[in-house]
Amino acid sequence: MKKLPYFLTLIVLISTIFGSAPARAQWSPQAKGAVIGGLGGAAAGALINKRNRAVGGVVGGVAGGAIGYGVGKHIDNKKKQRAAAAAQQRAVAAREAEYRRELALARNRQTTVVTKTSAVPVNSLTASAAPMPGAMAQPGVSNTYLANPHYGDASKPYSTEEVRRKSW
Repeated sequence: MKKLPYFLTLIVLISTIFGSAPARAQWSPQAKGAVIGGLGGAAAGALINKRNRAVGGVVGGVAGGAIGYGVGKHIDNKKKQRAAAAAQQRAVAAREAEYRRELALARNRQTTVVTKTSAVPVNSLTASAAPMPGAMAQPGVSNTYLANPHYGDASKPYSTEEVRRKSW
């Protein structure tokens, strides 16, 4: 009966230490595990070894502290793994958002050039060697590509292509 007040005092002390907000912010999971394991091991060792309670408490405290430290380290590693996975998911989401934003900007910058092309000469060498007299050069269109007059018209083939390849 004389030990009951000491036991209750110990419980109140431990709950005060681990229950306050600054203590939670300062103690690592390894330290918490080592302290809790050490106290629990010391109590269990003292109860188990009835002949020499001091030796039982010390041995139990050391064993409990080591086991508690291991458990705390495991918990800390799991938290780090979850944080790394969350950071990786945020990075992937940011890259996807950037890609979508660039696609939207590219769509807004696209200009549809709809021009009527004049008759193409029969000889393809003549067509690729020099532009036709009176024809204006289109910016961004080379000799091997022509502007697609049906760009954006879903009823025509290749409506998503801004330019079309010469077939001759």
